Amino acid sequence: MHPAKTVLAIAVIGGLALSAGPLKAADDSAVEALKAEVAGSGWIVFAAHPAEIDGGAIIENKAQRGPLGLYLSRPDGSQLRRLAGTDLWNEFGGRFSPDGKKLLYRRMPKDATINHDLWGETGELVVAEADGSGPVVQGKAGEFPWASFSPDMKQIACLYKRDQAIRIFDGANKTLIQEIPAQGIFQQMFWSPDGKRLVGTANVAGRKWNVVCIEIATGKLTLLTRALNCTPDWFQSDVERVIYSNRNPALFPGEYDNYGLTMLMWALADGKTRRLIYGNAGKHCYFGCTSPDDKYVVFSDDAHDSFVVGNMHVIRMADTPIIPEGIKKIRLLHPGWKEGPVLDLKLPSGIPLRGFEPHWTHAELGGR
Repeated sequence: MHPAKTVLAIAVIGGLALSAGPLKAADDSAVEALKAEVAGSGWIVFAAHPAEIDGGAIIENKAQRGPLGLYLSRPDGSQLRRLAGTDLWNEFGGRFSPDGKKLLYRRMPKDATINHDLWGETGELVVAEADGSGPVVQGKAGEFPWASFSPDMKQIACLYKRDQAIRIFDGANKTLIQEIPAQGIFQQMFWSPDGKRLVGTANVAGRKWNVVCIEIATGKLTLLTRALNCTPDWFQSDVERVIYSNRNPALFPGEYDNYGLTMLMWALADGKTRRLIYGNAGKHCYFGCTSPDDKYVVFSDDAHDSFVVGNMHVIRMADTPIIPEGIKKIRLLHPGWKEGPVLDLKLPSGIPLRGFEPHWTHAELGGR
């Protein structure tokens, strides 16, 4: 994960005075109101470590966390349950079909290591019912990398990094329908809600870690960001907006090991507009996904940039940009900043609910 830089007037930051005083956390009543809003608003699917979920405690030693399993919960973290899991597999990358009826995910042997950058090209592709029942393996390990449903679920687009090719297959019989150049895209590729474009992370024009979109019919490429961006995805009901992660070390000279912090952003698909969604001191934010109506965002964060599972949170898009802690330089760039509320998802034990690549559906999958 290597996000990024916005093309805002960053060069002037050094000459601006920093705001004084710490930010105040949103009050509990605002957080509870947000929690009540999203509690019955469909489901999220995400990968997590059963050892942490069952044990009710964070396992700091990565080697002791064991494999990943797929879980469902309400967007407030309630009604948590495991699905599609066996003792034989790591299962991850869960993604609902646009109509909420199917679930696409990947699986690997339980002793395999998940790489947060390469996960979409590893293991076997599986398609199941949205509740995880009836899983069907789609080919051999690595055969359909970075697979993404078309909006009508009749086709699957896959990214072949070594061949620098995007191949679109018939979803039923897996025959090749179309091949287009990947134009530098190397990971995290997803189909737009209108079926006309693909978004992905790319190295283009000598710049590394950019977000780009490609028109499927013409092959036209549009650069949405500048260097150090990743994990892009489409807003679920807005064909013109993409959510992604962004890191810019130039904002923090001498701070955070000169590496920078990773923040959530959105950009228009024409490449002309970028805006902050969320930034937090000392945390790297990834895996942003909007609710199907684009009113909310679920994402994960962690103090370390190389994390797989991170603490999950939900925010309202109407409340953005949110900067809940005192990153004063970011506040200067975004004068409309707000303090929250930010809903921290938690286990019954009170510890953070930690997940990888959450995805949201409004389909009713049954609850307890």
